[in-house]
Amino acid sequence: MNTYQIILTLAERFGLMVGLVFLFMTIMPVQRMHFTTGDSRLRTGLVTVLFGVLGILGTYTGNAVFDSVANLRAMVVITGGLFGGPVVGIGAGFIAGAHRILMDLNGFSAYPCGIATAIEGLVAGLVALRMGDRAMNWRTGSLLALAGESMHMGLVLLMSRPFADAMALVEIIAPPMILVNAFGAALFVEVINLFSRDRDRRDSLHAQIILDIANMAVSYLRMGLSLETAAATAEIIHSRVGVAAVAITDTRDVLAHVGAGSDHHLPGRAIRTSATREVIETGEPTFLHSSEAIGCNQADCPMTSAIIVPLKKNDEIVGTLKFYGSRKLPLSATLFEVANGLANLFSTQVELEDIQIKEQMLAHAEIRRLHAQINPHFLFNSLNTITSFCRTNSERARELLMDLSLYMRRNLDLSRGFIPLSEELEQVRSYLAIEQARFGERIRVDSDIEDGCETWPIPPLIIQPLVENAIRHGVLGRERGGTVSLRARREDGCLEISVADDGVGMDRETLDRVLSGECADSVTGGIGMRNCLSRLEHIYGRQFSPSVCSTPGEGTTIRFRVPKRA
Repeated sequence: MNTYQIILTLAERFGLMVGLVFLFMTIMPVQRMHFTTGDSRLRTGLVTVLFGVLGILGTYTGNAVFDSVANLRAMVVITGGLFGGPVVGIGAGFIAGAHRILMDLNGFSAYPCGIATAIEGLVAGLVALRMGDRAMNWRTGSLLALAGESMHMGLVLLMSRPFADAMALVEIIAPPMILVNAFGAALFVEVINLFSRDRDRRDSLHAQIILDIANMAVSYLRMGLSLETAAATAEIIHSRVGVAAVAITDTRDVLAHVGAGSDHHLPGRAIRTSATREVIETGEPTFLHSSEAIGCNQADCPMTSAIIVPLKKNDEIVGTLKFYGSRKLPLSATLFEVANGLANLFSTQVELEDIQIKEQMLAHAEIRRLHAQINPHFLFNSLNTITSFCRTNSERARELLMDLSLYMRRNLDLSRGFIPLSEELEQVRSYLAIEQARFGERIRVDSDIEDGCETWPIPPLIIQPLVENAIRHGVLGRERGGTVSLRARREDGCLEISVADDGVGMDRETLDRVLSGECADSVTGGIGMRNCLSRLEHIYGRQFSPSVCSTPGEGTTIRFRVPKRA
């Protein structure tokens, strides 16, 4: 057999081998392991064996020449080393090389061929270790194959005897083996890259579908599993995933069913399919490929396949998400992955329902705690002031009683969420009316509220405590009293609010202790400045943290921003 015939034979066998690799890599178990080595020893071992077996097949792709074999082992073990590193490279090279030696133990070129194969795998692995991801390149693969097969021929000449036969062998097989293995290594590397890119593309598509659905369904799922939230979520999924029907259940009933079969899979009714009940019991997702496996008790049910995945809340199964396929719209392995991804994401959102409920309970508890902190001395002093006015100015006493009533009523009704700025300003006005009745001209107020700000939603009990703090710890610290200034205006999509006084002020050390919580709110201090400021930061985030400036003898100014929300 001449060189030209060997090249044709190797090229033909090379095409068959690449086709076999393409077919093998489309098998679902290979796709699910993402065809990567990763950190798993088991996966690294499987990839090593895979390339070793392919290297053995490469031995049988050539023809016998002078009791030796023209082969394609090099392209396989070099690709394995570039892909998996030294462990895979030397492992695959050892497997393929040992097989070459054992299959022709007495052959005059068996040992140099086997040793060369192991060295090629090791060198490729070391190159991958140094170059990282850049090693999986067709140029690197072809250059290593050129160098490796040249070294292979050198070992044959060095170790094989008689030398004349070794020389004759190298003259015939060296050109085709170097050429075809170099081309084959380059193409084999690109085949793996092609599958990796395709896998990444499909993963990206799956992620995009899942995130798109989650983005629209998250607001419903955070309210828990109910007929309304399940129906809205199922509609969103069905409109974006090509399946015959989408269903969501709890552990007993169908909560939503959109698409084919909706005439008998009715929301609010008991689960009809035995497969769903089995998933609820086992907690394992399943892919069913027949109507019999689904187990619907309706004779004309159009479902021919189903994907059923459990929904969990704190590791407890609370329901299922189901994709149904029909003859016109069959299900696929891709949809199985999408369903699992959505189920995991939905389970997380359902768990957030508990967190949201706890946050609401904490918010209500905080409001109740604030109510408990309202200074009882304020109520007693207010009543004493009103009593004194009863003798001298009954009309003024009546107005003050109404202000006190309004003030107390609003304090008892502040756990209902956000309120318009106008309501908080009414609370401030009622408080100031009572305090000005007590202290007269010692308390002056300068208010500047921009038109259109009155409807802006703000947390309750935010401004009034700051005004109270400015009066008690600021202006009343001066014998002549002082002025409290309240400003509100819109700027850059936020409501800018400032509460300032020209009272006694604080030095930097005292202010730091107040803001850090080292100073507890005084008995006469009402709810306290620090409490209000920390609530603002907790509700809106650190980017909306209030700023406090204070100078001894000049007063204190507190500024904060409130973003718009429904």
